[in-house]
Amino acid sequence: MSGLLLPPFRVERPTSVAEALAARRAEPSSRFVAGGTDLVPNLRRGLGAPASLIDLRGIAELRRIERSGAGCSLGAAVSLSELIDDAALGAAYPALAAAALAVAAPALREAGTVGGNLCLDTRCLFYNQSAWWRAANDFCLKYEGDRCHVAPGGKRCYAAYSGDLAAPLLAYGAEVEIAGPLGARRVPLAELFADDGAAHVRLAGDEVVVAIHLPAQPWPAAYAKARQRGAIDFPLAGVAVALRAAGGSVAGLRVGLTGVASQPVLLDMTPALGGAPLDDTALARLATSVQKSVSPMRTTTAAPHYRRRVAGALAIRLARQLFDA
Repeated sequence: MSGLLLPPFRVERPTSVAEALAARRAEPSSRFVAGGTDLVPNLRRGLGAPASLIDLRGIAELRRIERSGAGCSLGAAVSLSELIDDAALGAAYPALAAAALAVAAPALREAGTVGGNLCLDTRCLFYNQSAWWRAANDFCLKYEGDRCHVAPGGKRCYAAYSGDLAAPLLAYGAEVEIAGPLGARRVPLAELFADDGAAHVRLAGDEVVVAIHLPAQPWPAAYAKARQRGAIDFPLAGVAVALRAAGGSVAGLRVGLTGVASQPVLLDMTPALGGAPLDDTALARLATSVQKSVSPMRTTTAAPHYRRRVAGALAIRLARQLFDA
């Protein structure tokens, strides 16, 4: 198996969500796939060997962008390029368009999808390696091993969540629609995630994300990320700030964070800063709150304290930019 580019598997191509769920129930080891930009490289590294892949791209309802008086709904299989190319969507939700544009490179954005980016596997220096490299290091707690190399004395995985879209979607107050054998449910996006690098998505094996719902009147928002190279890389720290101002004061402020914990983080600063001007004291309080809300570990080549501090610095920069605008 280790000598193959990919393990052997079948490809199922359902044309409806019901067919996709039925295929998943028929083969419990199967995996849902859309763009495959994260899943396929992991399979090449020996990180899983599903009996089949269930291709979601042929399901028309998952490829739609729909607008109504209640807001905007994005199908889970909408590509990142389609999201970027939708001018009306970019005008209404600029932080989301900026985050999509910051993902990888053009070819990968053509394949990568909204749902796939949200459900992106967590990343770690000791996990995203070849099979022989991981075997030489006795594997790790996230897959096939029993020890976390990042925190050897711990009993949980600290791999970092690194999807870009989650940060602005959390700041906008988005909700996620999930389909399963018992029907569909719609919950705040934050409820999709858990603070566990080995099990960071709260989906049962026979459930799938089908849509993201955005509010009709979003707060002004912006997104920025720090990464090792100016393009392609996953975020060392990604920050989205949504800020509503009134009468020279902060009326509402939310921060979405990615790359700095095992799950994306939503920080509501409205109780602390609402009704006050966004002066240096308020900005310092914002940065301190951001830094205290995240717990990066040595899962990348960048030091944890750098990722924590740059998250605070980006939050200040974006909040000031939005308030001044």
